Amino acid sequence: MKQKFTLIYLVYLLVFVYFLIFSFSWPLLILSLFSLFIAFYRQYYNLLALLLCFSFFLLMVKKETEVQEIQQPEKISKITPYMDTLQVNGNRLSFRGEVNGRDFQAFYTLTSEKEKEYFKNLRIKGIFYIEGTLEIPEEQRNFSGFDYRKYLRTQGIYRLLKIEKIQGFEEKHDFDLRLVRRKAILWTQEHFPSPMSSYMTGLLFGWLDKDFEEMGELYTSLGIIHLFALSGMQVNFFIELLRNILLRLGLSRKLVYFIQIPFSIFYAFLTGLSLSILRALLQKNIPIKNSSDRFSITFLLLMIFSPYFLLTTGGQLTMLYSFLITFFSQKFNELKGLKRALLDSTVLAVGVLPLLIFHFHSFQPLSIILTLLFSLIFDFLLLPGLLFVFLLSLFGIDLTLLNPFFIILESIVRLVGSLFDKPIVFGKPNLIFLLLLFMLSGLALDFYRKRNWNLVVIIVLFFLFFLVKNPKHPSITMVDVGQGDSILLQDRWNRQNILIDTGGRLKIRGDEQWKEGSYKSNAESTLLPYLRARGVSKVDVLIVTHPDEDHIGDLESVAQKVPIKKIYVSASALEKKNFVKKLSSLKSQIHIVQEGDKIPIFNSNLRFLTTGGEGKSDNDNSLVTFGEFYGKKFLFTGDLEEEGEGKLQKKYPHLEVDVLKVGHHGSKTSTKEGFLEAIKPKVALISAGKNNRYKHPSQETLHQLTVRGIKIYRTDQQGAIRFLYKKGSWQIQTVK
Repeated sequence: MKQKFTLIYLVYLLVFVYFLIFSFSWPLLILSLFSLFIAFYRQYYNLLALLLCFSFFLLMVKKETEVQEIQQPEKISKITPYMDTLQVNGNRLSFRGEVNGRDFQAFYTLTSEKEKEYFKNLRIKGIFYIEGTLEIPEEQRNFSGFDYRKYLRTQGIYRLLKIEKIQGFEEKHDFDLRLVRRKAILWTQEHFPSPMSSYMTGLLFGWLDKDFEEMGELYTSLGIIHLFALSGMQVNFFIELLRNILLRLGLSRKLVYFIQIPFSIFYAFLTGLSLSILRALLQKNIPIKNSSDRFSITFLLLMIFSPYFLLTTGGQLTMLYSFLITFFSQKFNELKGLKRALLDSTVLAVGVLPLLIFHFHSFQPLSIILTLLFSLIFDFLLLPGLLFVFLLSLFGIDLTLLNPFFIILESIVRLVGSLFDKPIVFGKPNLIFLLLLFMLSGLALDFYRKRNWNLVVIIVLFFLFFLVKNPKHPSITMVDVGQGDSILLQDRWNRQNILIDTGGRLKIRGDEQWKEGSYKSNAESTLLPYLRARGVSKVDVLIVTHPDEDHIGDLESVAQKVPIKKIYVSASALEKKNFVKKLSSLKSQIHIVQEGDKIPIFNSNLRFLTTGGEGKSDNDNSLVTFGEFYGKKFLFTGDLEEEGEGKLQKKYPHLEVDVLKVGHHGSKTSTKEGFLEAIKPKVALISAGKNNRYKHPSQETLHQLTVRGIKIYRTDQQGAIRFLYKKGSWQIQTVK
């Protein structure tokens, strides 16, 4: 006999099937089969039929995506920009646009200050006639790193458009809600001072510009940046405001509902069509009283109209927050006031914690209290107040005198940030650990009244967090930092972490001030995410091989996020004034390398073979380190060139290694024949940027390595390279 089922069970099964289709894994397959068995056992045949239909739909979506990735135009000559995506940063213009039903992410280098001002203030929709080239977006380059290609795919974008020349602009005067949003943002930026304008564009229109980047990072470190992510709070405020006004005007509830629908569509466009807003609007407008069914129908509708939403971090977070509010908040209905608010905040924090550490690898415990406090300010003061001020400005009433309030607010945030500036780093859990963390977090919330059970669950949770944060396998990773160097030596259980250089890129200042924009350091997108993913909350030792920008340019950026206990430098490096200035701004202990220095790690030592004063050039003054770890000999040479190699060979005539970190990114001035003959490496590691201007590594160096049968690993081709000591041997892993 067929049994009735609840829609939430369909959603539960569909989540498993969804991730099986788009990112297969054995643990998910086992869980899916177990759940399907229960559905068969309970005779949920209607549920299984619906699940089959959705599965077929998702398979078709995946197939269509694969076709779209291949069938892209080779060249385009015009593009219609989505007006609310236009962004100017220094001399760079970026936007998303449409060509014949296909979307592209476009970039253009502005040629003059006049052109910059034109695009910065553009308020007319139109078509750009252009000359440009299409490129495939970059894939993931580091372990646990950002995959730009995969991200754009979830947005329906498969190519980047690099515009070389804009030949003309054809105006179009059809109505466009995206243009309305852009005009509202520009109006705000022109009529209100900073930082007031940033809060207004952020909370009313879902737009935070580059000027807010520094404060945005501070809100992120405190775990409350989600206050700017438009979702249920804003939707509830605006929909209820509209309903109250219309009902007071005497309109019937039925008519109010029909007016509410087009208003919701308008509001969705006004806030940038973000997933969190779409989710909140759907849940608000679906005329079903049962909150579980309303959540489930919202999920299914998003699955149909935006199939890739669950592959995005934002999509996962907004659905998880909504799930927790829908199903767990009901458990605390007997509580009122502050106690209820604090418990709700705790439920959200505990429930979403596994997903947060999976994506961001860290968590700020203070965010539970800060979310509660700042939500009161944002919900009941800033949101209605900023709306009122914005509307008055349209009638010429100036209330910019309120700006000091926002200056004081930011001062308070900075003060709190100075006291609690670093979140707890957890590391990135694998899929099995993630599923276990979700299960235990759910049990912790379910057993909140049963103290004995809850204590057991919490103890197991802490044990799992310990295992995630402290990897049991020693590793040596050459991080892909582009055209630079950064190598992490991580002992088991995080007992010792040694970082050789931080990477960095040469900052080329524009010859004119208007060309300068706001850019994050290279480490923000390469080294730092990897350190967090490996559970590294402090660096015990940083070795500065030499003070070139591509090796140590990101020192300050790294030190701001990850404390560095001790920095090893050469005496010659301290002759560089700019480098000494960098060091003086840090709280780290500085150690000048001496003959015979060594650092304990991997039940052995990393030894310094040079002290950095042996060469005539900065490159040949690189600190060279050597270590024999678990049966393999590693040599790290910095930017050592021919002269330095010769001196090293002369000083250590019997030195032989298994793994050589090739000097100076594989340039033709390093890794000479005599040096290779002497040290006899079996594996060569080359850190070089993809398509770098120096053409590293050189063909000559590659030839010298190849003819000797030396296995070559290159970051420009394979991304990050990792040696993992597991089951009694070193395993070599690459991202690509």
